[in-house]
Amino acid sequence: MRDFMQHYVNPNRFDTPLTETSRRGFIKILSSAGAGLTLGLHLPQAMASTEETAGTSFEPNAFIRIGNDDSVTIVIKHLEMGQGVTTGLATIAAEELDADWNKVVTQSAPANASQYNNLLFGTVQGTGGSTAIANSFLQLRYAGAKARLMLVNAAAKVWQVPAHEITTQNSVISHLASERSATYGQMAEVAALQAVPTDEQVSLKNPSQFQLIGKSGTTRKDHGKSNGTATFTIDVQLEGMRTALVAHPPSFGATVKSFDASDAKKSPGVIDVIKISSGVAVVAKDFWSAKVGRDKLVIEWDRSGFTKSTDELKKEYIALSNKPGASARNDGDAATILDQSGDVVEASYYFPYLAHAPMEPMNCVIVADKEKAELWYGAQLQTLDQFAVASVLNIHPDKVTINTLFAGGSFGRRGNPHSDYVVEAASIAKEMRGVPIKLIWTREDDMRAGYYRPMYVQKIRASLDAQGNVQAWQQRIVGQSIAAGTAFEGFMVRNGVDASSVEGASTLPYDIPNFSVELHTTQLPVPVLWWRSVGHTHNAFSTETFIDELAVKAGKDPVAYRLSMLEKHPRHKAVLKLAAEKANWGAQLPKGKGRGVAVHESFKSYVAEIAEVSIENGQIIVERVVCAVDCGVAINPDIIEAQMQGAIGFGLSPALLSQITLNEGGTVQSNFHDYLVLREQQMPEIEVHIVPSAEPPTGVGEPGTPPIAAAIANAVFAATGKRLHNLPLSLS
Repeated sequence: MRDFMQHYVNPNRFDTPLTETSRRGFIKILSSAGAGLTLGLHLPQAMASTEETAGTSFEPNAFIRIGNDDSVTIVIKHLEMGQGVTTGLATIAAEELDADWNKVVTQSAPANASQYNNLLFGTVQGTGGSTAIANSFLQLRYAGAKARLMLVNAAAKVWQVPAHEITTQNSVISHLASERSATYGQMAEVAALQAVPTDEQVSLKNPSQFQLIGKSGTTRKDHGKSNGTATFTIDVQLEGMRTALVAHPPSFGATVKSFDASDAKKSPGVIDVIKISSGVAVVAKDFWSAKVGRDKLVIEWDRSGFTKSTDELKKEYIALSNKPGASARNDGDAATILDQSGDVVEASYYFPYLAHAPMEPMNCVIVADKEKAELWYGAQLQTLDQFAVASVLNIHPDKVTINTLFAGGSFGRRGNPHSDYVVEAASIAKEMRGVPIKLIWTREDDMRAGYYRPMYVQKIRASLDAQGNVQAWQQRIVGQSIAAGTAFEGFMVRNGVDASSVEGASTLPYDIPNFSVELHTTQLPVPVLWWRSVGHTHNAFSTETFIDELAVKAGKDPVAYRLSMLEKHPRHKAVLKLAAEKANWGAQLPKGKGRGVAVHESFKSYVAEIAEVSIENGQIIVERVVCAVDCGVAINPDIIEAQMQGAIGFGLSPALLSQITLNEGGTVQSNFHDYLVLREQQMPEIEVHIVPSAEPPTGVGEPGTPPIAAAIANAVFAATGKRLHNLPLSLS
């Protein structure tokens, strides 16, 4: 990260004990000032590489507001969907501000990409790719540091003392020599009259001075989620509001041929029936009325476009995996070496479609007239949603106001570049101008209408030299592109390769001289989307189970074998060593139990996991998982631990239970009775160990998920001697 250490390690700062005393001379100046301090800042773009930042300009961003009542409001530009971003971002700003954490409150940023864009996304406001902390770290540190300096300069002016003699702590400004002090609220209005400092005029804290960053026990700021007082979309109530449900096609690619709404319109509480592009919407006075009305619709669907089932697709994918594909990476000449080798290790893998299945299904509240629209929901890609709604309503995107609420999970589902359910809400609102509409998807809608993690088939071949070192590796991946046809295609797809399909495979860190990764991108009407950790979900499994097979063939310990090929990757090695140490790797386990390892980097965070399993009545029981993570500077260790635990639990479901299957073009599963997910009693004991680091902070929302399935599969092999290549894992 350019100039990171220059800004991150800066000893030029004063932090000394405070003395609460009088505020002589303060009232006179205060009376002529405004009402509090709202800080508009021109902030630096602090991102991972020169390529990502080149040519990008920034508009002023407003992140901090200090009230006369001493409240410190920190504006959160990213969606809180359970990952703890509200607390994390507030921590960063409050640290440099020296704010009293008990007086910090947060609010969601309005949809305004010129002020609140994701610095990794360019001019797009949105949350995803585990980027929230990474793209905001220096941005919010500068915001806090500049606000603090403005408060200090204000106090220096009021007290007529040198600014460098003034200290701040817990939202109190003090001048020790004259025994004067004031709270931030008391000085806020004078501070608002100060010029906003430049980057060069502020000094960021040295890590040794941190009071909040890196500390455990910090109270969370996403209040209300555990006691029911938080506002989710379902809680929004507007005068005259109506509820809408949509009848979606029973198979993908199907369209409405004709429909009869006469019975539905006669149903009590039903107000209107509207055909939209994705199906037929029923609008009613409440949810149940809309549900009953929708059940009474008689729809004739044209299902001729797509009638394939999972088994048919699997056969087609397997055939493709035996043919050369588009090159994602090609070092040396793996194909020739493999063709000439008399001893090739080979494995094929299958990964089913997966639903996101967040606890809160898709929903959205909207009210629109001919000139503007306002929406309330858990918005994850605000900018794209603004443009999509504006297109439906034929208004300017600036006329689309989005109120971002808490989201009950997402795992990628709400960050849809097609804005599917938001477009549905806007399409209904277009036909009922001025009437507030609450669109609700049932769990069955959420499960059957898409979007899914793509289905994949992979094939890997490799050969070893006489010492057991990997001489050649060829990997072929078959699956749909997530980015194709979206606003992200231009920079995510190169030479026919969607980066999200091959990430974690094309970036494999092991020292292998002849290395090839190829991709076949299939085109199907099944809607697909990024799913927690995206391509890493399948590529971590295939690569880490296959490297385990090679270790066994080479007669090497799986941890030692990996370490021998990671000499150029010290952060991979560090997490792997730490996890092995904490898991007591190599210790004897009772018969019927096994221990397996996996290490993987995703979203610039490094995670190693060691799973201990037992086999009971032919079932795989995961008893313990030891996780080591290096995510750079640990902003909030408690949240990091919680996210690793949650990501491992999330990854256990597809490892052991979850899959979406198709029959005649439609989804078989409909709810949690047949789309199985991990239950609480199935959760293993999890230990999380954080590698101390001064590197820039990276994401923790996703990187805990990729290694877990591979670690379990490798543990199953250790316990049974049986290699499992398909998910979900099954011994039958």
